[in-house]
Amino acid sequence: MSNEATGSGGLLERLFRLRENGTTVRTELRAGVVTFLTMSYIIFVQPAVLSQAGMDFGAVMAATCISAAAATLMMGLYANYPIALAPGMGENFFFTFTVVVGMGVSWQVALGAVFLSGVAFLLLSAVRLREMVIEAVPASLQHAIAAGIGIFIAFIGFQQAGIVVGNPGSLVQLGDVRQPPVLLALAGLAITSVLLVRKVPGAILWGMLATAILGLLFGLVEYRGVISAPPSIAPTLFAMDVRGALALPMVTFIFLYMVLFDTVGTVIGVSAQAGFLKDGKIPRAGRVLMTDAAGTALGAVLGTSTVTSYIESNAGVAAGGRTGLANMPTALLFLLALFFIPLVQTIGGGYEVTPGRFLHPVTAPVLILVGCMMAKSILRIEWNDLCEGVPAFLTMAGIPLTYNIAHGLALGFISYPALKLLSGRGKEVSWLLYLMGFLLVLTYAFVR
Repeated sequence: MSNEATGSGGLLERLFRLRENGTTVRTELRAGVVTFLTMSYIIFVQPAVLSQAGMDFGAVMAATCISAAAATLMMGLYANYPIALAPGMGENFFFTFTVVVGMGVSWQVALGAVFLSGVAFLLLSAVRLREMVIEAVPASLQHAIAAGIGIFIAFIGFQQAGIVVGNPGSLVQLGDVRQPPVLLALAGLAITSVLLVRKVPGAILWGMLATAILGLLFGLVEYRGVISAPPSIAPTLFAMDVRGALALPMVTFIFLYMVLFDTVGTVIGVSAQAGFLKDGKIPRAGRVLMTDAAGTALGAVLGTSTVTSYIESNAGVAAGGRTGLANMPTALLFLLALFFIPLVQTIGGGYEVTPGRFLHPVTAPVLILVGCMMAKSILRIEWNDLCEGVPAFLTMAGIPLTYNIAHGLALGFISYPALKLLSGRGKEVSWLLYLMGFLLVLTYAFVR
């Protein structure tokens, strides 16, 4: 093991401490490839989602790949953890469907809010205020938010598959499941589910590819090629409007909140599986959070939504990854993906069922299944304690039913301290959560 672990001149050993972590170069490289295969669906999904906010498809893909590669490299070299990063699911939907589509904010301003959230995250990490923010929000609301966002993502997936459609009387109803694109989405959902159940590495990616091939065979997917020159990032590079975002502090706060808890939850989950926790704490946690913050700010500059640590890194850990060396092949593969823009457009493109109405039968199953994975947080809510369960339910249900992540969070942040106070358990609530609840009440009372 020594020759393989130390490498030429012992450089890899000095950088990543392979012997100390009981691993080898070959194991780490294999783990990095597994991680990439597991999370590479974001290359297809991210431009498909953000293009619905009016952003250039190719530029978003380029920004996604470059920011993921840069942040993943930084995590490996600076924090020495096998945790890969990329634009996060949940944050991208808040960006598109809540901020841009729902609030009518331009995508440039939304990018400005993402950038400000990254800067704020950097400051919180530098001055150690992040612990105060994390501890202010109770675990029940944290789990409810994750589950609510999961249900919201799945709901959008059902819509983009054509399984759920609008209805003037009941708001929604079952779509025409006999339509070819809907049948393709259902087939993709079945194929990907089976691959996940059988624990096939990269199941989501292979499921998308299989669905795309079926779509090509039946004329439901437009073939645009496989390899070409990388897309231009010019349409989104430095396009963020920071000044405009300063007028939307609540949007910036929600972005900050989401990346903060996404990062903490992911890092704890990966660290627990890999055995990194020491006395319940994560060594070099500050470096991990700094990397997420820097990745988010860089992503906004390039032209994509919040960059965060990926729980899919667990797949690489299960394959033996224990150091930041595993991040090197992951980052390289993200960069190589830049040359496959025609393939990404083939898979991420929509199918026009009526003029101006598009379905996304290849990527929609991914949204449904990612939502399913996120919804498992429901199990960790203390349902037997109604002071915990009621605010958690309002949060979880409020996110998809208002079609707005911010409104769902507000329901939880207002109801939790109010219910605790009125039930005589007010001391269980942080003063910071009281402050957030009060400010939200003022916002809904006086701001339109």
